[in-house]
Amino acid sequence: MILHMVFMFAILCIANAGDPNILTDFIAPNNTIDANYFTFTGMRQLVGGEYPTTFKALKVTMNEFPTLNGQSVSYVVLEFPDGSINPVHIHPRASELMFLVSGSLQVGFVDTSNTLYKQTLQIGDIFVFPKGLVHFQYNNDTKEPALAISAFGSANAGTQSIPTSVFNASIFEGILDASFHATRATVRRIEDGLKG
Repeated sequence: MILHMVFMFAILCIANAGDPNILTDFIAPNNTIDANYFTFTGMRQLVGGEYPTTFKALKVTMNEFPTLNGQSVSYVVLEFPDGSINPVHIHPRASELMFLVSGSLQVGFVDTSNTLYKQTLQIGDIFVFPKGLVHFQYNNDTKEPALAISAFGSANAGTQSIPTSVFNASIFEGILDASFHATRATVRRIEDGLKG
């Protein structure tokens, strides 16, 4: 009976995983805050700025904007120069809701049954990437950049890059060789390519 209760408690804890609920309207560092505490100015660099030459993600999470702590929301502006990619990655703590502002993007995610859901987004489209699933975004247009804005249901959704996590994490080399049915030389070339 006790084991059953512990098991049920564990399931409930997992089901409720996410940002903690706060008992106040917001979390303030002290009692002397004003409207500036609720204002993030880090996106001003986008206005009139030049497009980057490589993919760039400008994040607004609780790390960049502490006011978001306890608010269960964050934001990222994704800039895709022509031909650029946001490599396969996951967000372990939140789903991603992407709105395409300009250009076009190839996007997709793979569910736990290894089914690929992919789409070509046009200006004004919205796409959801479910929490914790491997996904990507790619601007395959060779002439035009793309701009997207994504919202997350967590103040700290987290991002784990799959290529970096797998090939730059010092995993015992025999594990990668066997997992990918690849030679040691092939795995080393991939690792070296990610470092340079």
